[in-house]
Amino acid sequence: MQIVTAKQMVKIENESEKLGVSKKQLMQNAGTKLAEVIMDICHSDNIQTDDPKIVFLAGSGNNGGDCFVAAERLVYKGYNVSVVNLIGEPTTDISKEAFAAMPDRVKVITGYRSENVEAAIEAAELDYMTIQDKDVSSLRAKTELTPVERILLREKERMSTVRTAVIGADILVDGVFGTGFHGELEDDIKAIFSIGTGAYKIAADVPSGGNCANGSVSPGIFKADETVCFGCLKTGMTQFPLKKYCGKITVADIGIPFMAMSAIEGEKKYIRLDRKQLAGFPRKRERDAHKGTFGTVLIIAGSNNMRGAAAFAVQGALRSGAGIVRLASVEKCVDTVSLLAPEATFITLESDDNGFMLFDDNKEALTEAIQSADAIVIGCGMGVTPDTLALTRFVLDNAKGIVIVDADGINCIVKDIDILMNRHTGAQIILTPHPGEMARLLKSDPATINGNRFIAAEKFAENLDVIVVLKGAGTLVAAGKVTAVNHTGNAGMSRGGSGDILAGIIGSVAAQGYDPFDAACAGVYIHGLAGDAAADKFGQEAMLPSDMINCLSDAFRILKEKQRS
Repeated sequence: MQIVTAKQMVKIENESEKLGVSKKQLMQNAGTKLAEVIMDICHSDNIQTDDPKIVFLAGSGNNGGDCFVAAERLVYKGYNVSVVNLIGEPTTDISKEAFAAMPDRVKVITGYRSENVEAAIEAAELDYMTIQDKDVSSLRAKTELTPVERILLREKERMSTVRTAVIGADILVDGVFGTGFHGELEDDIKAIFSIGTGAYKIAADVPSGGNCANGSVSPGIFKADETVCFGCLKTGMTQFPLKKYCGKITVADIGIPFMAMSAIEGEKKYIRLDRKQLAGFPRKRERDAHKGTFGTVLIIAGSNNMRGAAAFAVQGALRSGAGIVRLASVEKCVDTVSLLAPEATFITLESDDNGFMLFDDNKEALTEAIQSADAIVIGCGMGVTPDTLALTRFVLDNAKGIVIVDADGINCIVKDIDILMNRHTGAQIILTPHPGEMARLLKSDPATINGNRFIAAEKFAENLDVIVVLKGAGTLVAAGKVTAVNHTGNAGMSRGGSGDILAGIIGSVAAQGYDPFDAACAGVYIHGLAGDAAADKFGQEAMLPSDMINCLSDAFRILKEKQRS
């Protein structure tokens, strides 16, 4: 599935208008789709009444216009509909027209402050959480009101009406801000969103307070049970924390002509990984195939104290279809992994006194292994020493195929970026950092990386001519002109060892003849699918990385079933 940035969506809508489908028609279609979703919910188990109250929280732009259209459709179907204007009167021509088209049966509530009331409100400390009906009644009971009291009465009545509407809603629809929002919500909006209600909450296009560019959120963001996304899924909605506030995401077709996508031709392409993107994976295994058909993976990993990392990488590669998996590691690590994965073959390397690989003593053995490998995985549990730095540089300088650099391989590059920048051969490099490792590569911090995941992965991939697999919820696979976003996987995978399995899987897929980007995408997807299968069997709390390895068979079965459907 293709996804787009908010800026790309604007270009697509502009091109749609040139092709004969106006923005007004797109708004009509979006409002109609939103109304259809709401009607479906009204007849679902989510709503326990035969006469549900539907309340729209509308902004002044086109996002509010979508709500006005939906309100019109619903009221003509006999539903009880209210619209609360939270920002002001409609400001765009098509939202003004949609607002005017609503029949009188739609109850319209002014939910925004009158002018020149800030001082009075601050003096009275008005708050949506504390406003009570008695506050309004006590002012109404007075025979004479001062000018300030008249302002306070008007504001208390407004706030009480909005609060009552929100509390009484069975379905609450957010159409305050659209995909162009950035920054922070105003206090009034945050207060309204925080009013306690048992309503089913729907966001139109994106929850207000969410940044569709990077997936960040404002404090007080609208927390939706479901988001109806118009036209195309937006990039930021694939990333956390915004994805968490979207709830179930439905992408609604609003009639954008296919040719309108030409408006973003030549720009960075974004895709959401699904069975269509993986149509050629895994390849059919012909009856006359042999182990050489499915490639050789060389895994350079492990140390005395990190044997599990090597074991996970080896088992991940074996369970993902590679014909031959070779582990090059220190003696204690080889002894351990040979018991867990006797199907692998082994190269025992000399080690220093601390159990880390040496370089000079192992150069000859590694040279032969590198030349015969279709793909190489380096770094899992390897440690960071002068020798492993030299080893990493040697691999990147001499490999002819695809090299997957993970964990301590990345940490070696952090120590000396020239390992990556000045590599001497045409080896194709896949880096698999988690946010902490990405932060070290960019001399930043994990919070900054998580707030700018697309930029971090894409810029590094572009500048260093590599593929970056930025791990985390909504893992990104960034190459030069395309970025893929993964949606499989779950929080139960947040354990040491999961990344080692992923590195082994990607190495296995690459060895089977897939290009680096496709191998990374397939590896990330199947890895997450195995995690989901493990969570189904054991629960997210109890599942272990070893369970994910054992569930790779389930993952391939599920993928094949999806591809047949």
